[in-house]
Amino acid sequence: MKKKLMIIFGSLVGIVVIGLLVAGNYFYAEGIKRGTDIELHSEPEEVNAEASETALSIIAEAEEWYANQEPEVLEIQSYDDLTLKAGFLENDSNSGKVVILAHGYRGQRDQMDDLVKFYDDQGFDVLMPDARGHGESEGDYVGYGWHDRLDYLKWIDLLIRKYDATDIFLHGNSMGAGLVLMTSGEDLPEEVKGIIADSGYTSVKEELEHQLKYLYHLPAFPILDITSGITKVRAGYFFGEASAIEQVKKNTKPLFIIHGDADELVPTEMAYELYEAAGGDKELWIVPNAGHTKAYTVATEEFQQRLQVFIDQALE
Repeated sequence: MKKKLMIIFGSLVGIVVIGLLVAGNYFYAEGIKRGTDIELHSEPEEVNAEASETALSIIAEAEEWYANQEPEVLEIQSYDDLTLKAGFLENDSNSGKVVILAHGYRGQRDQMDDLVKFYDDQGFDVLMPDARGHGESEGDYVGYGWHDRLDYLKWIDLLIRKYDATDIFLHGNSMGAGLVLMTSGEDLPEEVKGIIADSGYTSVKEELEHQLKYLYHLPAFPILDITSGITKVRAGYFFGEASAIEQVKKNTKPLFIIHGDADELVPTEMAYELYEAAGGDKELWIVPNAGHTKAYTVATEEFQQRLQVFIDQALE
C-alpha cells in the first residue's frame, strides 16, 4: 500500500513538473523568443484622447519627412558575435551631436520615425539600431535591454571613432527606455551627455510579473521562475539580473524620465521608483492622460520644449 502511494505521489509530482516546464517554454516562446507577435495590451478609448490637431500635424509631417529619407545602414559585431544593424542619418551641420534612438518591444528602428525630424532640426545625426532579435539585427531572443546595453557601448564607440561624435544622447521608448536606463549604469565615455527614457520599466522581472497578472491573470510564482531558468539556458540571462533600477543607481549622466499617468503596460509607479533610485542630475515628467509611450502624441509641443531644455542644459 505504501509503495503504491509513493508511486501515485511520484507520478503526480512528475505531471506537475512536466506541466510547469511546458508552461515555462510556452511563455518563453511568447515573451522571449524572436518573431512571436503578441498583443500586449489595449488602452481605453478615453486615454490619449487629448492630442490636438497641431500635435497630430507635427507628427504626421515628421513621419512623412522620414519616409523620404534614405538612412545609411551601419553594422557592428556584438560581444557574442551577432551582426547588428542600424539606420544612420547624418546631419549637414557637422555639429558632433548624435542621438541614438532605441525602439520598443517587438519593434524595429523605423518605429522611432516620429522623433527623427525633431532631432535632425536640432542639428543631430541620428542612429537608429535594430535591437538584437529585432528587425535586421541577428539574434534569436529578446534581451529586454540587458544584453543590448553592451551592444550600445559598441554603437557609442563607433560614433566616437568613425563619426567624431562629441555630444551623444540616448533616447528610448518602452523596452528602449529600459535599454538606455540599463546602459546608464555602465562606464560611459564623457561624450555621452544625457539619457531620455520614455515609459521604462524597473526590471524585466517586475515588468513580466505585471504582464502575467495583466494579460493572463496568473501569479508570478512559479511560472516566471521556471521561464527565467529556461531563459538563462537559452538566452543567457535571468530576469532578476536584468534590472534598470539597479543600473540607474550607478548613473552619472543627466537623466530625463517621461511616463504617462494612464500607462497600463508599464505601471506609472515604476517611473517614480526609477527617479528615486537614479544617481546624477535627473528630471521626472508624468504626462496627464497619456498611455504607454503616448506622451509625445498627447503633448507634442510641450514634449519638444521640455526635451529641448533638457538637451540645452545637458550641453552646458
